[in-house]
Amino acid sequence: MKIGIEGQRLFRMKKHGMDMVALELIKNLQEIDHENEYFIFIKPDEDKSCLKETANFHLIELSGGPYPSWEQFALPRAAKKYGCEILHCTSNTAPISTTIPLVITLHDIIYLESVSILKKGGTWYQKLGNMYRRYVVPKVVKNSKKIITVSNFEKNRIKGFFGFPESDKRLIAVYNGVGDYFKPILDTIELKRVKDKYHLPHKFAFFLGNTDPKKNTKGVLKAFSDYLKSGNEPLELVMLDYEKSALNSLLYEIGDNELMNHIHLTGYVVNTDLPAIYSQCTVFLYPSLRESFGIPMLEAMRCGCPVITSDTSSMPEVSGGAALLIDPYKPLEITAAMISVITDNALRKELIEKGIIQSAKFSWRAMAHEVLNIYKEIV
Repeated sequence: MKIGIEGQRLFRMKKHGMDMVALELIKNLQEIDHENEYFIFIKPDEDKSCLKETANFHLIELSGGPYPSWEQFALPRAAKKYGCEILHCTSNTAPISTTIPLVITLHDIIYLESVSILKKGGTWYQKLGNMYRRYVVPKVVKNSKKIITVSNFEKNRIKGFFGFPESDKRLIAVYNGVGDYFKPILDTIELKRVKDKYHLPHKFAFFLGNTDPKKNTKGVLKAFSDYLKSGNEPLELVMLDYEKSALNSLLYEIGDNELMNHIHLTGYVVNTDLPAIYSQCTVFLYPSLRESFGIPMLEAMRCGCPVITSDTSSMPEVSGGAALLIDPYKPLEITAAMISVITDNALRKELIEKGIIQSAKFSWRAMAHEVLNIYKEIV
């Protein structure tokens, strides 16, 4: 069987959620499948070390301009050239027109939903990306042999949005995993290396916010501001890869420009450095307005860090009773949860113990086995 996998962004230096999922899928397929032949279609970029060819896994560099033209024209032509019997597109979109049986990983359909968190905010790049997805995804869903999504919550959203009948078995939920290197870091040298590299404070809450409105950055900042005013134990906030100018705008909106004095911006963090950050932080904040899965929750749990997350969308499903749930639209609930985790040692211990058990249920190897079975079913 000849299998094509779209990995357009795998070799870029600053990889994010969907890029890491695709990378882990391919790496684990390399470990478990030595029979079928794979062609990984990528754009030339800087991170040449993240993935290596093996006897049956070939890296095919494709030029082709911006993402839409690369995906709609260069990708299907290359997949046909190499005789692929399946083309798996890993990041929400795919070629509209191809004769090759298509598998798409549809992580979410947030950009198709008419919800308030999408009506404002976000960068122009994010807005243009959403416009492209809104045009492409309905057509691709109609043409796909199989549609993989990442949680039962998202499966039901997709099923309802597109009106899938019960007889349509193309839509499958396959859970994401957690990298094996996510574990409590006890090595003091490694902890100090990461602390010095990112200038981490002594005691801090960790938040992976960005400019996407669904991440609820404004709500987290309001909650943190209220926490500092509550007079509880001093705490700093560490934020990953966020622009200072964008952050200042949000602080102006919540009326607390002085909060910047208690926020540490790390810049981009290499994925393998994250375990040492999780292992040193007091609490991990993940109160998104909407998520299709939520890998960072499991990463934090695996490292022995208590998690505060939302009672909405996929987050209760994935956290499985091992996180403290709050209403993300109520910053005061986030503040109260922070106070509880920091002051209640019994609760903190319970969350850590449950988190380690819950996160152990998810693995990239299991995900790869399920996806391989999907390939076999199609061919």
